[in-house]
Amino acid sequence: MRTRSISTATALAVLFSSAVLSVTAAGPASAVTTTIGSPAGIVVDGARQRVFVGDDTNGRIVAADYNGNRVDSVSGIAGIFDLALSDDGTTLYAAARVSHEIVALDAATLDIKARYPVATGIGPLYVEFAGGKVWFTYEDQSHGGNLGSVDPAVGPADGTDPVTLGQLPGDSGVGSPPHLDTDPSAPGLLAVGATDFFDTAKDLMAVVDVSGATPQVTAWHNGDYSLNDVSDIDLVPGTSQVLVDGTDRHAYADGTFTAAGAYPAGQRADIAPNGLVAQISGTDVAVYRPGATKPIRTYAADSSALAWAPGASRIFALVSSPGGYTLKALTDPALSVPTLTVSAPATAPRAKTLTVTGKLSATVPLPSGAKLQVTRTDLESPNGKALPAVTVRADGSYSFTDTPPAGGTVTYKVAYAGDAQHTAVGASDMVSVPRTKPTLTLNKNGNVYNYGTDVSFTAHLGSTYKNRTVEIWANPFGSDKPNKLLKTGKVNSSGNISATVDMTRDTDVTAVFKGDTRYAPRTVKSTAYARVKISTAVSKHYKTGKIGSTSYHWFHKSTDPVLTTTMTYYKGRKQRFDLQVYSGGKWYSADSEYFPLGTDGKCAVRLEAPGQSGIKARMRSAYVNGSSGDTVNSTTYGPWKYLYFSK
Repeated sequence: MRTRSISTATALAVLFSSAVLSVTAAGPASAVTTTIGSPAGIVVDGARQRVFVGDDTNGRIVAADYNGNRVDSVSGIAGIFDLALSDDGTTLYAAARVSHEIVALDAATLDIKARYPVATGIGPLYVEFAGGKVWFTYEDQSHGGNLGSVDPAVGPADGTDPVTLGQLPGDSGVGSPPHLDTDPSAPGLLAVGATDFFDTAKDLMAVVDVSGATPQVTAWHNGDYSLNDVSDIDLVPGTSQVLVDGTDRHAYADGTFTAAGAYPAGQRADIAPNGLVAQISGTDVAVYRPGATKPIRTYAADSSALAWAPGASRIFALVSSPGGYTLKALTDPALSVPTLTVSAPATAPRAKTLTVTGKLSATVPLPSGAKLQVTRTDLESPNGKALPAVTVRADGSYSFTDTPPAGGTVTYKVAYAGDAQHTAVGASDMVSVPRTKPTLTLNKNGNVYNYGTDVSFTAHLGSTYKNRTVEIWANPFGSDKPNKLLKTGKVNSSGNISATVDMTRDTDVTAVFKGDTRYAPRTVKSTAYARVKISTAVSKHYKTGKIGSTSYHWFHKSTDPVLTTTMTYYKGRKQRFDLQVYSGGKWYSADSEYFPLGTDGKCAVRLEAPGQSGIKARMRSAYVNGSSGDTVNSTTYGPWKYLYFSK
C-alpha cells in the first residue's frame, strides 16, 4: 500500500480559533464530480479504491472513487492541511492547523475515531504514517520548524501522552516546517526536507529511521553542496535515493548525500511503487521511467497536487478549474503515447496512383517492424475499405501507394493498434479528387406562355457512371408558392426525362443530378414566363356594329360606358387602363391609369360621355410586371375594345 500526501500551501498563516468536528455522510455513491476549493492533501486507499482529498477552503475531506466521483465527505475540520493513511489502511489521519489537532477517522466510514491535540504555534502541517506512528511537522516561534509524532497505541488511559514534539534529530529545527514522505518498500523510514528561508545553508534534507523508540538519522545533508530549494521531497522506491522538488535526485549511503541526476525541471512529484515518477511541470503532468530524461507520456493538466494509485494503474491529480480544483484520474500512465503523422496530396486525379507518407514516433522506442492499419473512405466505400497493412521503417517513416477509384473527398486513415508499452494512435489526411462534370440541359428557357398552359420541360443527362436519376423542380414566382418536386426518376435510353408545369406564374424550373462516385453533381435552370388571363366586358351600349371592318360598341353621346375587366388575381394587383381617341386618321393616347382589382379579380371603370357625336375611342386593360404591384407574371395586354358615340 502506497501512501502519499502533498500540500500546495506556500504561505503559512497563524489562525487561532477553535472548531467543532462533525461528520456528514454523502449517502449512496453517485456520479458527482469531486471539486474542492483549496487542496489540502491527497492520499489513495488501494484496498477500497478510494481517493481522499483535503479541502482547506471548506474545512472538509472528500472521498472519491477511482473515476474521480465523490462518494462521501466529512466536514468541520478547521484549517485542514494534509492527509495520511495508516499502514493497514484502516485509519485516515488529518492535520488540522487551526484547531491544532491530529484527527483520526475510520477510512471506511469517515467516522471520528480520535482527536489528538497538538500544542504548537503553527500546525500540525505535513503528516505521514510510518513505524506505527503518525509523524507531523509544525512551527514554533522559538525553534522554527520541527517534527512531532502521535502514537495511536497509547493514551490517557495508561497515563501516557500520545503526542511527542521536538523529534527532529538533534532538536536543531529549521526555518520552515519540513515536508515529509514515506515508502511502503522501506518501512520505518521517513524523508524530511525543508528550505530555511533565513539561512539557505541550513536547508534540510534527511532520511530518518522512525521504527524505534526515537528517530535515528539514516542520512543527513551536511551542506557541502547547495540544495537550491526544498519544497517537496520523495523517497525513491527500491533505491537509497530521495527526489527533491520533483526534479533532483540525491543518493545516500553511509549517511552521506550525493547528487544523482535530475529530471527536467518540475515543481512537485509523486513516485509509484514501481519507480515511475509523476511530475508536475508547469501546466502538464509528465511521467518518467526511473532516471529517464524523456517522459513516457505527458498529460495536459494544470495540477497542484497528485498521487499514484498503489498499483500504478493511474494518477490522481487535482486540476485547476473555475472556482477551485477538480479531481481527475489520469489513466494508462505507463504507456507512451506515440505521435503519428499522415501526409497525402491535397489534390489528385481519379484512377491515378498517389503516394501517402508519414511517421510514427514515441519517447519510448517502438517495436521493430511495427504495422499500421490503413483505411480508405470515399463515396464508393463510405464505411471505409481496408488497404494492405504498412510496415514502419527503422526511422519511424512509412509510405504506401493507392489508386482512388472514386472522386470527391478521399480520406486515408492510418492507425497503430498499440502494444505493451504504447497506446493506440490514429491519424488521417484528406485528398480532393475531382469528379467529371456531366452534361445536363433543360429546355424552354425564356419562353413565354399564355396563362394556364401545360408545358412539358425536358432535361437531358449525358454520360455518367452509375447514377442516372434526375429530379425536376418547379419554383413559381412569389413567396406564397413553395419549391415543388415535380418528378424524380431515371432518364430514358436517350438520356431524357420530362415533367409538366401548369404555367399560371413565371416559374424557375430546375433539373438536379446529384452525382455519383465519378461524376460531379450538377444543377441547371430554365425560367419560363406566364401571362395573366385578361378579359373586358362593355356595358351601357345600345348596339354593336361595324365601322369599316372594325366592330364597335355604339353609345349615345350622353351615355357613360362601363368597362369591366376580369384579370388573374394576386394580392395587391392593379390593372392598367389604357384609353385612346381616334383623330385625323390616327389613334392618340388619352389616358393610362392603374386601378386595383377586387379579390374576385374584377375591376369596373366608368367613362364619362363626351356629349357630342362622331367620337371614336378604344380601351384595353393590361398587366405590367412590376408596375401592376407584383412581379409574378409576365406583362400581358388585353384586347382593344372599340367605342363609338352617336346622337
